[in-house]
Amino acid sequence: MSREAELRKDGWEKRFTADDPRLTEAVKTYEELGFEVHLEPVESSTEECTDCLIAFTDRYKTIYTRPAKG
Repeated sequence: MSREAELRKDGWEKRFTADDPRLTEAVKTYEELGFEVHLEPVESSTEECTDCLIAFTDRYKTIYTRPAKG
């Protein structure tokens, strides 16, 4: 089972891949909206455009969210 499939099984929804400052802004926004946020390293095999991702793998993260448990 792929990592993405494991996350989906646990209720996580893939949102998008970004680097800062958009990454930090998005995390804050999702949290303010009441979501749990989880960041994963980029899997270049699942992304459409990989040139930047391969060159800067430590900068980019994929955002996953799920409703916060209340």
